[in-house]
Amino acid sequence: MDLELSDDQQMLRDNIRTVLTGACPPSLVRAVHEGTSDGAELWHQVVDLGWPALGIREEAGGVGLGFVEVALLAEELGRAAAPGPLLATISQFVPVLEEFDCIDLLAEVAEGRRSGSLAVAEGSSWGLHSISTVAEVTADGARITGRKDAVLAGSQVDSFAVVARDRTSGQLGVYLVERSAATVIPTGALEPTLGLADVVFDGAPAVVLAAAGVEAALERVLQQATTAMTLHIIGACRRVFELTLDYAKIRVQYDRVIGSFQALKHRFADMYLMVEKANALGYFAAVAIAENDPRRAEASHMAKATAGECQRLLVEDGLQLHGGIGYTWENDLHFWLKRAKAGELLCGSSLHHRSQLAAALGLISEVNV
Repeated sequence: MDLELSDDQQMLRDNIRTVLTGACPPSLVRAVHEGTSDGAELWHQVVDLGWPALGIREEAGGVGLGFVEVALLAEELGRAAAPGPLLATISQFVPVLEEFDCIDLLAEVAEGRRSGSLAVAEGSSWGLHSISTVAEVTADGARITGRKDAVLAGSQVDSFAVVARDRTSGQLGVYLVERSAATVIPTGALEPTLGLADVVFDGAPAVVLAAAGVEAALERVLQQATTAMTLHIIGACRRVFELTLDYAKIRVQYDRVIGSFQALKHRFADMYLMVEKANALGYFAAVAIAENDPRRAEASHMAKATAGECQRLLVEDGLQLHGGIGYTWENDLHFWLKRAKAGELLCGSSLHHRSQLAAALGLISEVNV
């Protein structure tokens, strides 16, 4: 397992960062926060660049790159606090379509004609055991009834890949539902640029993607979604570190820049090490997924749990070291603080993933979070 980025991967990351610096400045993020823009212009730009097709197989019109490249894009989207449906599409929707060989739908995503998200969480749980949404399958298709919470980009995407139980057999299946057929309730007060929403299905018409035997495939999809969210959080935390360090180099107190004080140097060292530790675990999980390593489940749990620790330290210290201006709406810092905090709650919290890891290691017998 090679944990060093190749030259091509480094070039891809640098190109993504350059594009996002120009296409997604803080002014765009602020406009979405303040409700004067929906960020659609960024989506159109990334479609023109072929980013939704990054991890899609070539026979479906995609670029055909691996999950590490998708993780690189997810991290840079976090570093830019980018709005829009791209993250949900590449890290949740596309993996579902790939697992169930939905070639036609993949082609639509690759061409930018469809975006999507995974609708799986119910209540506070991201576990498959808690699914109570019901599917009634007939010869003409299916109808979905139930509620999904915290759907990433739920108010922005075109379609949902909904995980539901067959009313007759009780088996889990995956169903495609158009957003227009559901009731979308935006819940993005914490972080409006993510487009978070609760989604209610009241007999919504659906297309069956897979009606039985989907548990193993869904676990693989959730590992990808979790790891992408991990790197997304880390990207936001890295930007918090950069902004805070830059501020410490110009803020003067007692006739000295505050970055010269020994006590603050220790705090910056702790912040840097935490970001690097979380980054290393995140890319270990990404490589494990890309290579289908048997440790991929444990790696994704460890990575997300550590990302949660990372955001707690970076958000607290980043805000504190900015002093009074860190609390102001006018300062851009809050974009990344909110992105990191919201990311901790998506795809399972640190508590959820520590519990999953403990169960996988045989330390506990049951996971209920």
